[in-house]
Amino acid sequence: MSKRKSQSTEETQHKRQRSSQPEEDDDEDSGFPLTSQLESQSVPSVSGTGNVGIVEAITLKNFMCHAHLGPFTFGPNVNFVVGNNGSGKSAVLTAMIVALGGTAQTTSRGSSLKNFVKEGESSAEVSITIRNRGNDAFKPQVYGESIIVDLRISADGTRTYKLRSKTGQVISSKKDELISILDYFNIQVDNPVSILTQEMSKHFLHSKGELDKYRFFMKATQLEQMNEDYDYIVRTQSLTKNTVNQHEEILEDLKKALKEKEERYKGLSSLEEMNKKLDELKNQMAWALVNEMEKEIRPMGDRVEAEEKLTPKYNQKIDEWKAKVEEAERKYRQHHEQLEQVTERLQTLQPQGAQLRSDVQERNAAIKTAEASYHKLKTNQRDLEKDKEQLTKRIAELELSISQASAADSQVREARISELQLEMQELAHRDDTLAQQVEQFQQASATAKDNLDKMRREEQDLTRSVSSKEQSIRQLEASRTNRLRRFGEHMPALLSAIDEAYSKGMFKRRPLGPVGHYIHLKDPSLALAVESCLKSLVTAFCCDNHKDERLLQTLATKLMKENRPQLIVSTFSDKVYNISQRAVNHPNYPSVLQALEIDDPNVANCLIDMRGIETILLIKNVQEARKVMQWSAPPRNCREAFTATGDQVFHNRYYSNVSQRRTSCLSGDVEEEISQLRAAVTSQQENLSRLRQQKQTLETEIRQNNALHKTSYDELTRVKNQCRRLQLEIGELQNVEEPQSDDLVPLEADLEEIREKLAESVQQCGEAKEKLAQLRSVAAEAEQKYRQHREQISSVAEEAEPIREELNKCDSEVEKCKHHRKHYEEKRKTHINNVQTLKNNLQQKEKELKESIAKAVVICPERVDVRRTAKSLDTEINRLRVSINTQQEQQGDREAIIRQYQEALQKYNATLKEVKHLKKFSEVIGEIIQQRQRAYAKMRIFYSLRCKYYFDMTLAQRGYVGHMNFDHKNKTLSIAVQPGGKTKASLSDMRSLSGGERSFSTVCFVLSLWSITESPFRALDEFDVYMDMVNRRISMDMFLKVASSQRFRQFIFLTPQSMSSLPVSNLIRILRLNDPDRNQTILPFGQRNHAD
Repeated sequence: MSKRKSQSTEETQHKRQRSSQPEEDDDEDSGFPLTSQLESQSVPSVSGTGNVGIVEAITLKNFMCHAHLGPFTFGPNVNFVVGNNGSGKSAVLTAMIVALGGTAQTTSRGSSLKNFVKEGESSAEVSITIRNRGNDAFKPQVYGESIIVDLRISADGTRTYKLRSKTGQVISSKKDELISILDYFNIQVDNPVSILTQEMSKHFLHSKGELDKYRFFMKATQLEQMNEDYDYIVRTQSLTKNTVNQHEEILEDLKKALKEKEERYKGLSSLEEMNKKLDELKNQMAWALVNEMEKEIRPMGDRVEAEEKLTPKYNQKIDEWKAKVEEAERKYRQHHEQLEQVTERLQTLQPQGAQLRSDVQERNAAIKTAEASYHKLKTNQRDLEKDKEQLTKRIAELELSISQASAADSQVREARISELQLEMQELAHRDDTLAQQVEQFQQASATAKDNLDKMRREEQDLTRSVSSKEQSIRQLEASRTNRLRRFGEHMPALLSAIDEAYSKGMFKRRPLGPVGHYIHLKDPSLALAVESCLKSLVTAFCCDNHKDERLLQTLATKLMKENRPQLIVSTFSDKVYNISQRAVNHPNYPSVLQALEIDDPNVANCLIDMRGIETILLIKNVQEARKVMQWSAPPRNCREAFTATGDQVFHNRYYSNVSQRRTSCLSGDVEEEISQLRAAVTSQQENLSRLRQQKQTLETEIRQNNALHKTSYDELTRVKNQCRRLQLEIGELQNVEEPQSDDLVPLEADLEEIREKLAESVQQCGEAKEKLAQLRSVAAEAEQKYRQHREQISSVAEEAEPIREELNKCDSEVEKCKHHRKHYEEKRKTHINNVQTLKNNLQQKEKELKESIAKAVVICPERVDVRRTAKSLDTEINRLRVSINTQQEQQGDREAIIRQYQEALQKYNATLKEVKHLKKFSEVIGEIIQQRQRAYAKMRIFYSLRCKYYFDMTLAQRGYVGHMNFDHKNKTLSIAVQPGGKTKASLSDMRSLSGGERSFSTVCFVLSLWSITESPFRALDEFDVYMDMVNRRISMDMFLKVASSQRFRQFIFLTPQSMSSLPVSNLIRILRLNDPDRNQTILPFGQRNHAD
């Protein structure tokens, strides 16, 4: 591809250089300066000649009607093959097409290759040499600088190839290799622009249809082949989709058949597993007694060894634990002091919170009162302004009507004044009543809004509580099928990983855990107390050694990103510690150890070591717990107690359980706990529903109060306006009564009084507004203080929780350290006496073990690991034998079932894989075809424009004017040409041109197609057969000019003309064929080149 792109770029550059040269106005009455043109082109725009893909030589034998032609040696640039009819020109071109992979139809010389074998001969042979030099050569290390293609066509039309190197060595005989070479060099023998045969030239020259021209353009640019390829791909995609649908239907049937075969196969697998398990049980049975004795001996030996090694270390261990006890007590005192300080701060802050809240409420009430007073003053101010405006207007009117007044209506006015004054009294009473109602509705709305805010906060608290309980219900329901999920979501996966690692021998002893899975409560009501006591130990794991602990830590880290379990390392033992001397024994209350049933002694020992459960009492009642632990000295060996609610009680301390209100791991009755939670959720949802109803009622009440307030306020405004109107009317009647200038004095006095009141009202409004702003500022400050105080309380409360956790940890650490110190002191006291006793017992047991091993070897020579008792193994062996016999009677032929299952599985997988592949293939094809079709449309437009440009340019060299019109929708190409340099307005179709003009226009069209077609060589057969001398010379001039500018490309012209007028140039080579002698078998030929 890089070679082709570089050629295209170079060609474009040459054409741009040519277009910049002045065009020659040649006439028909003068010769054409071919020599001068070749000399002017002697320094081409591209140096050198074509290195790859051009034809160097060709030889024909028994081809068509010629016994032998050649060898012909072609030049790298321009070649003329001349000769009269029958001399073999077309045979040379036909042989070139066939030798380079073309079909008989492509040559237009026959319908089958066998037609090319000379009559009377058994085969025809063609040999063609292609240049293969430079950086773009094809496999130069294999073929060298030339590739020789030998073609042999048998009489029955079969053809065979031999591809030879320059030295003649046969490299390949496959046509695929030839196709690779042609693709690499971009040789297109079926492209009429690359090789234009005589028949194609005649057809094209005489073609008058626009459809034919468009098809020629499409075929020349290979767009036609590209479009056909795309159509084929679309059809293939459709067929692929149909195939996928058919295969999917088949796949369902195969899946059903496979499922049936799989069920029968699994039945065989279960039978095989039972037989295998039976053999394993027999081997285990053989060594069961040995294993039981070894279980007795192993701890005895370990105990002896451990006791002997511990003697010099006890003092060191006791000193270490003493130091740890002191350090733990120091940390405990430190955290206890911190907790007391936080508690004091919290108790100090709580009374202040109530006071601040009361202060905020008082400030808000004062704001509402001030707002009401301010609005009342503003209303009064507006009323005074209206009175002032009306009185001023009245004075002006009165002054105007003094001279017009009459005393005749005084009686009527007095009656009207009395009537209006009575109405004024009623309105004044109505005004007072409405003002009280407005105030009452306003206060009621404010109170209701406060209550609504409280209800909303309560609703949020209930909603959060319901969501939390529903989450707990979902967790408990998930633990129904797998109790391990109560210890953590990833706990089942961790145990599966432990089992897998243990089966591979990665653990020396299988770790035990979670601890809570091995313990069971005798009294379920103590579940919260035990869980509060053990805390994180409920999910802990026990390991026999540090290597196992590191491996388990790795597994836990992979599976659990957070909340990983605590890992405890302690050598495993088969017996629970003897704690009779240090355990608490109370007649009424059990210890934690007494309240539990523990499945494994190592788990019991772990809890004794880590928590001292034998020294902790469980007392359900809080008062009883305080009485036992704090009223007097605690019971012997008792260091703490837990109540049923999880409260922790020491001799001088008491901690309430505020962080855990229910059990999460040890609850015995999951259904009961789910039932309780659901009942609580139901109760809270009912409360929430009632609260929402109350809230809805309150919101309705607020809306009603607001509506009534608005109605009363509007009525009050109307009454005040009516009062002012009546007052004005009374004033007008009174003023009319004494229509003298002296009557203006009272009105003016009233106006002055109103002005004074208005000024006073403005001042009062300003003062009220300022007071309201001050109250709001004070209220905001109080609200800020109250909010900050609440945040401070929350912050202090949050500080207490981690301190309490640390305090519990420190307390546990103190007790643990004391326990370990006491543990080592007791062991130092007793281990010396135990050593000798254990040694004696060990010697006796070892003697009995040797006898048991000798008996077991006879039954099973290879030792197997056994963890079960002989009795349980014997019971299971008998059960398995019965199951095996029953299943063998039900099963059929084992081999047939296995074979049928494997065949069904293979067929299903193969079909499934094929369906997936076809789906992917169809999707990829769909995406690719869309991209290609878009690129195809762009390329077609680009080729059309480029073809138009070069067509116009070549016509202009003789002074012609032309136009090409591409109609891609209707697939037509119309060409209009006007000779003689006339305007485009007088363009006419090529059908109206003379034969020579039409031939010349056709040459221009071919040259324009050359500009958009890449090929290392171009060949034309009798292109000038219908041209007159003038057009032939012009066309030849144009061909030579193009050839001179494209020395990297080879041109082969076949013509019956003598070409004697051609100039002498090292770029031109003429191969002249003599007229054939019908009686000779080998045709002579002559060559003329620059040397001639």
